Amino acid sequence: MKALLILLPALLLSACSTPPKSQATAAKTIQVESLLKTTKSWDGQPLPPYAKGQPEVTILKITIAPGAALPEHKHPYMNAGVLISGRLLVKTEHGKTIQLEAGDALSEVIGTWHYGSNNGDVPAEIIVVYSGIEGQPVTVKRDATHEH
Repeated sequence: MKALLILLPALLLSACSTPPKSQATAAKTIQVESLLKTTKSWDGQPLPPYAKGQPEVTILKITIAPGAALPEHKHPYMNAGVLISGRLLVKTEHGKTIQLEAGDALSEVIGTWHYGSNNGDVPAEIIVVYSGIEGQPVTVKRDATHEH
């Protein structure tokens, strides 16, 4: 039994230090691509300090049909997204615009009324990650009390 206890750490160490061929091959095929790293929203405004409270991360996949538009809204907290398909034109209340194509990433405007419209011919699908506060809405619609 003592011999097994002495050999076990050595066996575990050798097993961990040499990955099986399948792991070594997989490691060679992994690629990491930075899609966005910024301290500003897409309209050039600096990101605000983090809010106080229990952080809560929300990830949404939003699909907008061709010709459709989101209602005018604003975000009280930081969020960023990647358009995974289609086209999306985003406009702010101050007249700033950004045209997104599939694969584009952006850091969204915060505290500014804006909306997005699909000006393409296929559904626009965007994945958005919100860094909010537990129990607080991440989106506030201008023309309604409904929040999500």
